[in-house]
Amino acid sequence: MPDTSHSHPHGAHQEQHLRSSDFISDIVIGMSDGLTVPFALAAGLSGAVSSSTLIVTAGIAEIVAGAIAMGLGGYLAGRTEADHYESERRREVMEVETVPEREKEEVREVFADMGLSPTLQIAIADELAKDKTKWVDFMMKYELGLDEPDPNRATKSALTIGLAYVAGGLVPLAPYFLITIPHEALFYSCGLTLICLFVFGYFKSKVTGQPPLSGALKVMLIGALAAAAAFGVARLFG
Repeated sequence: MPDTSHSHPHGAHQEQHLRSSDFISDIVIGMSDGLTVPFALAAGLSGAVSSSTLIVTAGIAEIVAGAIAMGLGGYLAGRTEADHYESERRREVMEVETVPEREKEEVREVFADMGLSPTLQIAIADELAKDKTKWVDFMMKYELGLDEPDPNRATKSALTIGLAYVAGGLVPLAPYFLITIPHEALFYSCGLTLICLFVFGYFKSKVTGQPPLSGALKVMLIGALAAAAAFGVARLFG
């Protein structure tokens, strides 16, 4: 039996990195919309109604609907990624079986691009072709640039995005649970939400490699503009 002990740590590290990246991306997607959309809704209603109870009811309804919609979107995106990978893998398996020489040529082209000599290209392609599973794995990774997705990616994505949306959405609504006058609650909601948007934008920018301070200010400004627009429209038509 061949010794594969050296390949496991690298594979485990890569998979952990990919899953971590997906998890962070899902949190960013859910939290950014969760903080912004209910904030704009609550601000808009504050300019049109006189009861915080109505705003809380509408806000909770929006959070539930938004979390379900966002979670479903994440689930469908995850399923699409998995289905695409499986479809491409089936095609590669078929090509390895039916046109092996053409597939070997594609392997040689990959190593030619890496600067290996023609002799080494042929030797590696012939050796790789002895194990069709690894051959297909190689083609998926280096010809198509596709990594095998986590089989539970769709479900995890849906839950992460949905819960992040709920967590973000409860922030701007929190003052309305405690203060009965909408305009007064809006003042505290704005302060609390803008602080959270700034902190969220800061860490989001750090994770994505963007300038943290400018990224934080951009996220906070977008949330403030959305809330101001909603409040202004509600006051105009109210």
